[in-house]
Amino acid sequence: MTPAVVIRRAAAADARPAADVWLRSFAAALPGVVRAHSDDEVRDWLRRVVVPRQEIWVAEAADGLAGVMVLAGAELSQLYLDPARRGRGLGDRFVALAKERRPEGLELWTFQVNGPARRFYERHGFVAAEWTDGSGNEEREPDVRYVWRPRAA
Repeated sequence: MTPAVVIRRAAAADARPAADVWLRSFAAALPGVVRAHSDDEVRDWLRRVVVPRQEIWVAEAADGLAGVMVLAGAELSQLYLDPARRGRGLGDRFVALAKERRPEGLELWTFQVNGPARRFYERHGFVAAEWTDGSGNEEREPDVRYVWRPRAA
């Protein structure tokens, strides 16, 4: 666990560092996946669309942002950690927050080649619900949709 890392709602000033976390994480986790957008396009998208219009959370450490999570309705649409921060419980904290914010259930997409992400989500109770050939995403990379539903009390 990383107690020195605070998870908070993102502010406008977080757009650039959040995009940089996204870019570093994507490059480390998915080196064989061709991104559909340039670095500058990703930064612009986070600045103009994600931060002002969506529910975005960041993990802030003393040395900068360590992670970013975006909730869009019932979708956990983005969860990216700085590669140096993986394996320290930060992803667990983000998923717990997502479940707290969306107690009725969540869904998400991840690329099929991202075995570590798939194992992570499955460990957190997400179940694969749909497998695609990638024709529906910008990267044209086969993906899988996961769902999480709370257990009945």
